Amino acid sequence: MRTIAAFTALLLTVLVVPSRAQNPSWHLTATVAESCSCTVSCPCNFGGEPSRMPCEGNRMIAIEAGHYEGVDLAGVQLLVTFNMRNWSKIYVSDKVNERQMKAVEALLPIAFAGFHKGMLSFTKAPITMDATESRVRFSGPESSVDMEVMRGFNGRAVKVSNLPSPVFQDYTQFRSVAHTHTSATHSFSHKGTNGFTSKWDTGSK
Repeated sequence: MRTIAAFTALLLTVLVVPSRAQNPSWHLTATVAESCSCTVSCPCNFGGEPSRMPCEGNRMIAIEAGHYEGVDLAGVQLLVTFNMRNWSKIYVSDKVNERQMKAVEALLPIAFAGFHKGMLSFTKAPITMDATESRVRFSGPESSVDMEVMRGFNGRAVKVSNLPSPVFQDYTQFRSVAHTHTSATHSFSHKGTNGFTSKWDTGSK
């Protein structure tokens, strides 16, 4: 009888208390830079629908501070090439170590669910990024972006506050000079379209 009671208590504990694997501890503070095929400014960032379908783009995510469980993610960079709601290719900087690579992979369905769905590839690759207040350039083996800041009143950079998503905070408006992707299976090339930089702070509760 005691054995049955003990087993029942253990079963209830397993059902009620989630494991660490189900609820990992993680946090990211990152700079995001993106150019897509939408007109300026992209309606998606305001909670709307793309101005052009399919929406094609490249997004750089540069993690400034963060962790997944016990793995430090500071300095990790990702380049995501995407055809919105259809496919994505995710390149992680070849400077990451194996623990960081596995941590990013574990985070994909949690922090990057939109890109994880339809993901065609997840690979290490050389990634470059050069950013100033007026120009941002970044690239990977099949994709590249060059965009310039949009200026408004008194020549100051156009900024938007309090957009709906946490990904788009401290948002600065850019316009693409060129952004491209060329591979054996997919290619696109756009200019004069939407671009932005933003800050992203997110994590487990």
